[in-house]
Amino acid sequence: MQGVFVDGSRPKSKKAVKEAASDNPARVSLQATSIFGNEYDGRLSDAPDGDYYFVGPDPERQRNFYGHVKVSNGVIKID
Repeated sequence: MQGVFVDGSRPKSKKAVKEAASDNPARVSLQATSIFGNEYDGRLSDAPDGDYYFVGPDPERQRNFYGHVKVSNGVIKID
């Protein structure tokens, strides 16, 4: 599970992440949390094709919502 930021701050809901990503994917950033270094860390607009799973608002302290991001050929979908 990765962390997520919207405009540099922790979002309050998955809805806030979805709205920001549909408005401008560069507003959303994923935070790598794996100690193995195998997760993408950076802006959603720059993410390579793949599936990403996030938890928010804080992956270490407060897990109130979960989400899935699928990037395919530059198209970003959030469930």
